[in-house]
Amino acid sequence: AETVTQPSSLSAKVGDTDRITCSGSSGSYGWFQQKVPGSAPVTVIYWNDKRPSDIPSRFSGSKSGSTGTLTITGVQAEDEAIFKLCTEEIKMAFYCSSHHQAE
Repeated sequence: AETVTQPSSLSAKVGDTDRITCSGSSGSYGWFQQKVPGSAPVTVIYWNDKRPSDIPSRFSGSKSGSTGTLTITGVQAEDEAIFKLCTEEIKMAFYCSSHHQAE
């Protein structure tokens, strides 16, 4: 089985560029934002670098080798959230999550 790793906690100041990485998957990555624990996550990036039309352009995604990166360019206070990840192979059965705190 693949092992997917991601940092457990990140902190950024408003206006910074923040990157959250996850490595270990040969398939595509999707990133989800959960602002309230227990609520339904919102898709911010799918298929590595595709952004839904209702997601701000400051969110972008990329993948190089087995490492996927979610980049937030110009962090806003409202971006504080738990960001969850899914990979193509495991069909969202496994998540690694990172708490992102905007100060």
